[in-house]
Amino acid sequence: MPFAAATVLLIVLGGAAATSAAATTTDPLDDPLNQSIDSGQTVATDTAVLSRGHIDLGPRIIDGTFTLLVHDDAAKADAAAQSVWRQASQTVIQLTDAALLPVPEDPAYAFLGVPAGESVSVIPQTQNPDVAWVGWNTQDPEVMDTIDRGVTLSLAGVDGPGALVVYLQSGTFGEPEVLWDSRSTEPASVWVDVNTHTHANWVFTEPGVYLAEFRIDADLVDGSTASDTQSLRFAVGDATDPQAALDASLVSTESDAAADTADAADSTADTAAEPADEASSTTVILIAVIALVALLLIVGLTFVVLRGNRAKRLALAARATR
Repeated sequence: MPFAAATVLLIVLGGAAATSAAATTTDPLDDPLNQSIDSGQTVATDTAVLSRGHIDLGPRIIDGTFTLLVHDDAAKADAAAQSVWRQASQTVIQLTDAALLPVPEDPAYAFLGVPAGESVSVIPQTQNPDVAWVGWNTQDPEVMDTIDRGVTLSLAGVDGPGALVVYLQSGTFGEPEVLWDSRSTEPASVWVDVNTHTHANWVFTEPGVYLAEFRIDADLVDGSTASDTQSLRFAVGDATDPQAALDASLVSTESDAAADTADAADSTADTAAEPADEASSTTVILIAVIALVALLLIVGLTFVVLRGNRAKRLALAARATR
């Protein structure tokens, strides 16, 4: 792959440092991560396909229920538009082929598991105006008043034709910090402080429909706890129909994985029990055989004794007649 192409990907994926450096020399208000969310923003009830603009996953408290929603910050790009919260089940994040970038030859990106030069679909850490810009926040005013210090955000499972990798990178040449990798067998969680707004690099290794199940857990200031689990829906690639993402159902979930583990344990127990059952059957058969042999011996011995006694009686009778 040409060095220029690798450099482009490095800059796009690792642009956080450029943003941080710029923040030291420009007005902080120009920092795209600097935002506030109005209290009581509308929760939309329609379905939506979001292919551009600023999007965050974040908690809201709706009718007293702690809920994980999608924040569609439409007003950020269009002052005439209204920013709203959306239900994850009714929202599709569409990545067109404008998100395709080649994997650089730099070994620092080996964790992507894709050969250098091959294309992957990327939601970059710094905004690309032609691609949906996805992050997460804990900035709803009621949420900030209700949660204690912050939340734990976990990737519970991913269904899709390829892998999903989410990572942070500080600076153009900083070492990547992997937050979530759908291929990992270990659970991965990220702590998010209250009043936090974060964007990371999202890499999809193949086109198609992806459902990424996220779980959020929080300790509340009243001493109770709250949690919710929702699936982000992605339609990756020009050839992928967003409606397919809306219609998709998550095949493997955290609870399913637990059930699979329990089933595996039961199967192991059953397998372990089989030799014991076989041994028990063998013992019963052996006892029956021994009992039968013993009975035959007793019958045979009795027959021999009776026959011997009869022979003696005949011999005595013969002597008596002489």
